[in-house]
Amino acid sequence: MDICITPSFLSGRVEVPASKSCAHRALICASLAHGTSVISGVSMSKDIEATIGAMTALGAHFKVNGSTVTVTGVKSCPEKAEIDCCESGSTLRFVIPVAAALGAESTFMGRGRLPHRPIDIYKRELTKKGVRFTSSEMPYVISGKLTGGRYEIEGDVSSQFVTGLIFALPLLNEDSEIVLTSRLESRPYIDITIDILRRFGIKIMETESGFMIRGNQKYTPHNEKIEGDFSQAAFFYTANALGADIDLGNLNENSVQGDKKILEILNHVYHDGNIGSFRADCSDIPDLVPILTVLGAFGSDESVIYNAKRLKIKESNRLETSAALVNALGGNAEVTDDGLIIHPTEKMHGGEVNSFGDHRIVMAAAIAATAVDGDVTIKGAEAAEKSYPDFFKDYIQLGGKANVINLE
Repeated sequence: MDICITPSFLSGRVEVPASKSCAHRALICASLAHGTSVISGVSMSKDIEATIGAMTALGAHFKVNGSTVTVTGVKSCPEKAEIDCCESGSTLRFVIPVAAALGAESTFMGRGRLPHRPIDIYKRELTKKGVRFTSSEMPYVISGKLTGGRYEIEGDVSSQFVTGLIFALPLLNEDSEIVLTSRLESRPYIDITIDILRRFGIKIMETESGFMIRGNQKYTPHNEKIEGDFSQAAFFYTANALGADIDLGNLNENSVQGDKKILEILNHVYHDGNIGSFRADCSDIPDLVPILTVLGAFGSDESVIYNAKRLKIKESNRLETSAALVNALGGNAEVTDDGLIIHPTEKMHGGEVNSFGDHRIVMAAAIAATAVDGDVTIKGAEAAEKSYPDFFKDYIQLGGKANVINLE
């Protein structure tokens, strides 16, 4: 689906959709609890549907009523499970060790760029602890039952591997230790995991080198309200810096979400109606890179994004595609080894932006389109449905002018 956007003034109020990161974690915790939990305020997206499908395959039961999901935890895990992760890297990396801890022979399927996103850490560490990978490429097939012990994990590849183990290891008979062999990037995502696990009765102890996880812990049922997603709010906050007047609701000012840093960056860069420059270490906030690239493109001075090398293996190579987005609209973004340099330009104009199948590129392009000189066509705009199915509905309600010009 291609959408043509005509520059317009956005104003009004938007209720920010629920945090996808929090929802994934709460739904998995509820699935592992002995009893029934109610998870409310869930924004259904393709990624969240993938996690619900994955935990259903492992024996949990879900009843979805609008944004409320009633979850009955796994009573008995099937001997075999087929798990379709769709394009959700979180689902894949969170559920592999959970399935292994439950002892289910599981086949993991996926599409898009997901088959190319690495799981080498699991292949190395889980095979030392009783799990067999009988395929080297997706679909991955695992068998055997996970055992506890010492796990050595690189912290600078993806925090999702640490989160996946933190879900699984409390279920084992033995105590376990996660030893980080490099700096832990995206630490706020681990904070979210530990915070939600605590509310479901699981204790994780931090050590100097990583985490200690006691075995034989029990997930307990818990009713959880999912807070708004700061990674989605970042698009509208940036729109305000570009001239919009949007009031954002459903956000927790005490949230541990790392993407709340967008407020700090905007407070630094935006003064008296003018956008200056910034230097952003994105090791903990990788999801902000596309919209920060747009912000930098409208700045009066050079901006730098660094420590973002891991974005090369997201839904797209987000360093390349973020640069392509702003360059297609008259910007000047240069890809570096671990980030981007965004040079100032006199004027941004309309043009055609390829989404590269990446939801965050679509939404960043739509925000950029509010402040350029001319129409912007976004190719493959349906990619936004991966995390924010109602994005264009909300965009239009705020006064955005977005018209579908090609349904293919």
